[in-house]
Parts: sequence; C-alpha cells; structure tokens
Amino acid sequence: ITYGKLKTRAVIRDVGRALDIPLRDVDGIAKMVPDVLNISLDNALKSEPRLQELADQRAEVADLIEICRVLEGLPRHASTHAAGVVIADQPLVNYLPLYRGKKGEVVTQYDMKMVEKIGLVKFDFLGLRNLTVIQNTLTLIADQGKTPPDLDNLDLNDPKTYQLLSAGDTTGVFQLESSGMKDLLVRLKPERFDDVIALVALYRPGPMESGMIDDYVDRKHGRKTVTYLIPELEEILEETYGVIVYQEQVMKIAGALADYSMAEADDLRKAMGKKIKEIMADHRQRFVQGAVKKGIEEAKASTIFDLIEKFGGYGFNKSHSAAYALIAYQTAYLKAHYPVEFMASLLTSEMHSIDGVVKYIAECRGHNIPVLPPDVFTSDKAFTVADGKIRFGLVAVKNVGEGAIDAIVETRDEVHFDSLFSFCEYVDLKRVNKRGLESLIKCGAFDATGARRSQMMASLEEALEYGQRIQREANDPQMGLFSIGEERPAINIPELQNIAEWEEKQLLAYEKESLGFYVSGHPLGRFEPVLEKFTNANAVSIKELSDGQVVRIGGIVGSTKTINTKRGDLMAFVSIEDMHGSVEVVVFSSVFPGVSALLFEDNPLLVQGRVQKDEQAVKVIADAIIEMDRAEETWTASIHFHLDASSTDRGLLLQLQDTLKHHPGSCRGFLHLKDPGGAETVIALPETVGMQAGEMLTREVNGLLGYSAVDTVCSPIQSETAGSNGGGSWKRGHIRNGRQ
Repeated sequence: ITYGKLKTRAVIRDVGRALDIPLRDVDGIAKMVPDVLNISLDNALKSEPRLQELADQRAEVADLIEICRVLEGLPRHASTHAAGVVIADQPLVNYLPLYRGKKGEVVTQYDMKMVEKIGLVKFDFLGLRNLTVIQNTLTLIADQGKTPPDLDNLDLNDPKTYQLLSAGDTTGVFQLESSGMKDLLVRLKPERFDDVIALVALYRPGPMESGMIDDYVDRKHGRKTVTYLIPELEEILEETYGVIVYQEQVMKIAGALADYSMAEADDLRKAMGKKIKEIMADHRQRFVQGAVKKGIEEAKASTIFDLIEKFGGYGFNKSHSAAYALIAYQTAYLKAHYPVEFMASLLTSEMHSIDGVVKYIAECRGHNIPVLPPDVFTSDKAFTVADGKIRFGLVAVKNVGEGAIDAIVETRDEVHFDSLFSFCEYVDLKRVNKRGLESLIKCGAFDATGARRSQMMASLEEALEYGQRIQREANDPQMGLFSIGEERPAINIPELQNIAEWEEKQLLAYEKESLGFYVSGHPLGRFEPVLEKFTNANAVSIKELSDGQVVRIGGIVGSTKTINTKRGDLMAFVSIEDMHGSVEVVVFSSVFPGVSALLFEDNPLLVQGRVQKDEQAVKVIADAIIEMDRAEETWTASIHFHLDASSTDRGLLLQLQDTLKHHPGSCRGFLHLKDPGGAETVIALPETVGMQAGEMLTREVNGLLGYSAVDTVCSPIQSETAGSNGGGSWKRGHIRNGRQ
C-alpha cells in the first residue's frame, strides 16, 4: 500500500471545496503557491506576499489557510505502490495484514517503511515503455534483413552515440529528452559511460540548486581543478571529478575514513536523505571520532563531514542511476545507428497519444526521415519501415478497429486488390464499415491506387453497393445451388467519378480529421521562418518554462470556447496547435474584445503572454494575439538594408529613400555598405525616417536593388519570472532572420 499525501496545493483545493469557497477563487489561491518541489504552506506564505495579503484581507481565506496548516501532509488516499513487490519465505498473511486491491490483487496493509521494519524485503520491478521500444526496434532491424545489435554486449565507448549525446539530439532517448537535460548534455559533452550515469544522478532539483552540476561540468572540462581534501578520497571520488554524486560514495567514505560498518553507513545514508538534525549531529560525532582514530586531523575530519552533509544529502543511488543510464545509452545507440527503425518504434509506442505522435513526426522531419501516410496495401497495425521510410500503422486511423485491420491484412495476403472497387469486392465489408473506409480515404490510405481522394469519396457509396452485391451473391447458398453449370452474369465494375482533387487545405484538414494530426504536410509549413524568428517556445518546450515566464508561441486555432464572466464580460479558452502539439491559451475579458474576430478555426496566430503551470497542465495567459501574416509589421524592431558600395550611387540612394517614404512606420532603419574587400560600414538612418516592415517593403526594395538585400530584426521578448517563484529573469535578445 502507499498513501497519497495532502500536499500544499491539493489541501487548499480540498479544504476550499469543503468550505464551499467558489472553485475559481480556490483555484486562484492554489496557483499562488510557488512551483517549488515539496514546498510547505508556511514557506509558500513567506515566498508569495500576495498569499499572505489575501489571508489578511479575507476572513474565509484566513480560515482556509489555518485548516490547511492542520491537514497538510496527512494521507489523502490509499493506493497500490506502482512497482513494489514483497517476497517472503512463508505466506505473507503470517507476517502482516493483507487486503484485496481494485483488480483483485493481494496488497499489504503496511507501507514500504513498515514492511522494512518487520524484516521483509520490498523489490521494485519497474515496467518501462522504453524496454518495449528497444525490443520493437530490434525486431524492425531484423525485418529489414539487418543483424540487430547485441545489446547485452554493447560497446559502451561508441563514438557515434557520444556524438549524438553531446549534440543534445536526444528526443526519444530514455531519461535524456527534456530540454534541460539536452542543454546539460551539450555543456557536459559526455565521453564515457560514467558521465551518463552521473547525468542521470545529477539532473534533479537538489543538485541543480546547489551548484553541483556546474561544479561537475567545470571540473570535467578543466575549468576548475579537481582537488581532494585528503589522498584517501581520490580513489572514491575520482570517477566523478572529486564531486560527491552517489550515496554509495558517502558510504565508502564513511567506511574508509571512519571505520563505519556497512549497516552504520546505510544508516548515515538514510539520515542524510531525511536531513534530521539530531541524527546527523550524532553521526558527525561518530564520524569525526572514527576518523581521528585512523589518523585524520579532527578539523579535517569535521570539514570532510561538512562536505558529506552538504553534497551527500543530494546523493543518488548509483546502482539505480547506472541501470537507467544503460537503458538511456541503449536507446541513444539505436537512435544513432538505426534512426528510422528507432523512430518507427517510438511512434508505435505513442500510437494512442496524439501529442506523442506529433512530437515524434516533427523529430522525423528534423532528421529528414520521411513519414508516409497509412496504406491499405503495405501498412501493418503498427508503424513499419521500408526503404529508409516510416509507414504509418493502420491502428492510427480513426474508426478503423483491430477487426477491420485484420480483415484487410488477411485479404491482401490471399488476393490482390488495386482499386477502391476491388477492395470493396474482396475485403469483408461486415468487418470494414463505411466510416472506416471514409477515414482510410481521407488519410491517404488508398493513394497508391492512383485515384484522387475526392474521386474515391464521391464514389464510395457506389463502391460499397458494388462490393456488397458481389459478396452477397458469393455467400448466397441458393445462388450456388441453382447456378451449377451456368455462367454467372458479369457485374460491371463502376468507374470513379471524374472530379478535381481537393485543395491542399482541405486535404490536410481531412488528414487531421481521420488521424488526429497532419502527415503529408502542415498548414504552418509556409510559416516556419516566422515561427523560428518570432517565437521562443512550442507545444513541447513550453513545458520546461517556469510559471510566470513571458512566452511567444504560434499555431493555428484548433478550438475556441467562449464563456461569460461573473460580470457578464466575454472571455475565451483557445487551443493553439503547432507542429509539436497543442497549448491552451486563456484570453481574459480585458484582451478578448480586440482579438475575438481572429479566433476562428485554422487561423494562424501568434500569441504573447505568460506561462501558467499547475499540476494538471501548462497554459498561456494571453496579453497579445496577432495574425501570423502581420508578425513582421507588428514585432519588427529594425530593418537592415545591405548594399553593394561599389554599385551604389546618390541616385540609387534617393530612389531607396523614396521607396521607404511609401512605408511609414516606427521601425529604425540601417544601411550596410559593403566594399569589394569585404569591409562593411553601417549607417543608422535618422530616427525621423521610421518605416513599416512587411512583405511589400521587402519586395519593392529587393526589386529596386536587383538582389536580396533586406534583413529584419524582431523586437526582443522581455520576460521576467513571477516573483513568487524566485526564478530570476531572462531575456531573448534581438533575433535576426535571413535576408528575404
């Protein structure tokens, strides 16, 4: 058994519900709690002045907080431990009370600490999706006629794998795919397996906040000298450049320097994790006395214990870290050497998660791995690989169940069908229905027939009638009895209606409808340069930002829900979808009137606002929303004109000046005159000569000069983290795009 605790935000929400405080108010109070791991209510009140101010102003909030103080930390609910298995030499009922779980499983009524106290052992068996990804990758490699690598005897010094890790190219790699971990990989540039083990151990809140990570990286690259307080520490800490990273290192130090037994060293490990002052004081005395007996000066022994207490408290179990690091290395190896098979396996593992599939399709595009639509002739249930390309699995198609997929695969193994009509003739239409066929056509699964999707949709009713008639006659026993010796009249195969193909926008919309995402293209494809230049996050990376950070995202409008506030004003919840997933944007009544006309489905927008994070999701509170086509004119700070000095004369400059006058605005202008030797002179145009950036200005100037000469710089995204988080601030400086 395990117990969910009433943590700070949860207890506020539960007590608020019990006190009948309006849900919106309770949610607002809970969101004032800083986004800090395991923060207490008292610390939240100290860190967030608004929370204390609210309690001082409103009696019901003060009552709420007082009750929460009493209940905080108490068990909220009981559940079954995700991985813990208790094994004993006798029936467990002889040792401890048991009960039946929700699925009928036998569960101990003692939690893991009590189980340990009575002398039993709890084993954790972790079921990782990544193990399935690895196995499926090996199967796909074998299916291509290649020899799969022997992962049990993998070379742990593979250069290609470390190149991938050092580049932070770890989307899909176990434990290493968050943006923070990618940044750390680029900084650390791991060159050996020990570095990967250390990475897994170090990338946690404690080491990050204490500066351990910076210390480790600087020592690895020689920016800091690796030193040891006494020579005896070198053997224990050499692998981690003198930094205490693992719990096992603490235990070894205690044993080697202070004569701790293994049991005593384990007690020290537990005490550090709990940070109980009284117990740590006892261990300090025991450690120093033991070290002095072994000839170490008392002052130095005390300093070593200070080091243990400071960094050892963040120590991670090395055996745990090594096991995870091995899986991380194996997945990185597969991605480095077999990227197509690995990505296909990842996509299969995320088949039922739209966000997951979208993320990995974007990763495939970034690595120039083609992802082909489902195909009734070649697709299996899962994602497959052929000729260096990934083919969608049929299970990803909406309204097409496993029974329908089985019918398609079984039929094509026996007969050849080459059109929608022959498909309907041979495949059991009791197992593949009309809705399923519509989805298959819309997602492109029949494209290999050579027919247009619009034609097949228009002819579907006729194709179904044709197929049903043939199947009905073939299965009619009376037809078989009375037609012996007679030639059955032929049924003419109908022809597809000759109509034009849908426009690209409609093709993509139907793909999205039938799959949940886009495959052959994306409505944002033409806006990729705009997104690259004017945004600082996408639907995946936004999850790594802090609560309160200013963010710019871009995407198309997925859905919009408009509601009335208590005051009767309108506000909206908008789903913004980019190439990586979707983000919910909250448009409050102060912003809504000015942007409501933009919030229609499929409209490409840019949104600036602040990140709002809670336990459930990440949202953006919108401050400004503009159409993507207006990004240049709205968020450009300066325009740069690159001229060839040798061919620029007064007449040309006057023509340029005249052109700029036709585009008045607030952007600063700069002339870059480059001479034949490569030297460049930059001239700032007077502030009175403001101009408006945009496609029209770019086209006119480039036409005048006869070459691509215009370069724009977008206004910086100034952002600060909300004070309650204590997260500091950051800026995204000027961002320049290429010449247009």
